[in-house]
Amino acid sequence: MPEYGIRRARRAAAVGLTVASLAAGATTAAGPAAARPGTAAAPAADCGDAYRIEQKLSGGTTWRMCWHYDSKAGLVLEDISYQPQGEPKPIKVLNSARLAQIHVPYDDGKNEYSDLTGQDFAQALMNLSPAECPGGTIKTVKVPDAVDPRHPDVNGLCTTTRARGHAYRMHDMGTDKVYQAQGKDLLVYTVNQVGWYEYITEWRFQDDGMIAMNVGATGSLSWDDYDSGDGRGWPIGKGAKAYATSHSHNVFWRLDFGLDGSSRTKVEQYDSAVSPRTAGQQGPTTRTTRTEVTRELAGDLKDYRWWRVVSATGKNKDGHARSYEIVPGPTTKYLGRGFTEHDLYVTEYNPCELFASDNPECGQGHPASVDGWVGGQTLTHPVIWMNVGFHHIARDEDQQPMPVHWQGFAIAPRDVTAMNPLTPSDLAWQNGHWEPRS
Repeated sequence: MPEYGIRRARRAAAVGLTVASLAAGATTAAGPAAARPGTAAAPAADCGDAYRIEQKLSGGTTWRMCWHYDSKAGLVLEDISYQPQGEPKPIKVLNSARLAQIHVPYDDGKNEYSDLTGQDFAQALMNLSPAECPGGTIKTVKVPDAVDPRHPDVNGLCTTTRARGHAYRMHDMGTDKVYQAQGKDLLVYTVNQVGWYEYITEWRFQDDGMIAMNVGATGSLSWDDYDSGDGRGWPIGKGAKAYATSHSHNVFWRLDFGLDGSSRTKVEQYDSAVSPRTAGQQGPTTRTTRTEVTRELAGDLKDYRWWRVVSATGKNKDGHARSYEIVPGPTTKYLGRGFTEHDLYVTEYNPCELFASDNPECGQGHPASVDGWVGGQTLTHPVIWMNVGFHHIARDEDQQPMPVHWQGFAIAPRDVTAMNPLTPSDLAWQNGHWEPRS
């Protein structure tokens, strides 16, 4: 059976599991977080209760957003705002955040998939059990063109909180006091099945303002790809007679920033260069230069390079422009296709450009992938596309089931607040100061 048929066959088999698990999946209404007694409720994201996510974390930070479920992209988050303690109102961060493609080419050249636009990624949303969403809420999702049309309502969206370890630790040598805090995240995720694979699409909203987005691949290796060993796989099972074909997972995300409520953000690129030590110096010198990205860009990661998206309207209490820095995760760049040749794309907003490859939304004659959209247009409403690759060379430990392998990146607040948003009150006076208080 060809691989596409294998994918279809497994999905059909999974329908029975989906039906059976409907009864096991819990669901509750999606309403706004309650305000503390004696305080006014903060403005909620502009969506109905069923499509609103609002969570105040233990460090005092509140995240608010709306969600909807797209027939190809799956979960889409919109109108995302961040309100740390001490800020009088929410700070808008993103207009929208979504997956933009999962491109899966096999090393032997026989199969290549666009899982979002060509493999019914969204239609196979999995039901989640309460054990998969500890302490959280499982929301009901109405799935367009669901794999099982008898059951379009899937208990498939988990929102919960999760500890992440130290948010900070500092030993004050003057007072001998130790300041430490344990960080907390709002976790939002879904699970979608494509053939033998199951993808966990995870969004983490940290109490320090960072947003981490990851896709975890799990499920099973495709036994149809045990191809007798053609030099493009890895032996699996006894006697090394079966070889699992190596392949890549190239995951794209699309971020539409709306910092401080404006889409007219700026993009800046920073590059640093290290010069050799000269006479009279103790060590080499490093100089960092800033380049404003005024036109569409196909960018590549390199040492000492980073980008940030800057608010055109908002400043923190120190008068510094608010921004978010792009923090790449580990990646293996796939050079087999034009749209995967770069790590980051910045394009001018076009409402039909939603998927990084095999984009079905634009009219005839419009390029089908993001590399064709970078035409040098002046940026007034930039959209960020991030490409993170993983080359999967299977191992014995990948069976059975396959451990989750993660790929993703983050955006980190840079000058969104004047100090660490989790700063304890004892240290709040130290903004810009290092000397002891008299």
